Amino acid sequence: MNVTLAWAAPDREWHAAVELPAGATLADALAASGALEVLPEATALRYAIFGENAAADTPLRDGDRIELTRPLIADPKTVRRRRAAERPVKVKAKPPRSAR
Repeated sequence: MNVTLAWAAPDREWHAAVELPAGATLADALAASGALEVLPEATALRYAIFGENAAADTPLRDGDRIELTRPLIADPKTVRRRRAAERPVKVKAKPPRSAR
């Protein structure tokens, strides 16, 4: 079976295509791809298959795309709340009912 591994950072990216035997796991793909040697931070990364979180012992299927994901540097909800507080929505005043 063939799988693809991908990792990206703001300044660089890395891809690898690997052929594995049936029944291989995500950990097998990491080892076969050389990701642990090329990306020193690979052991601290999380993994996903087509965007869905996955563990190292997850069995793979032919054609899977494994993403090595970096930890978030900020909580997305907190960032959205801060941005909304800085730019409040402008609401047009409605005319009174008697004027309609």
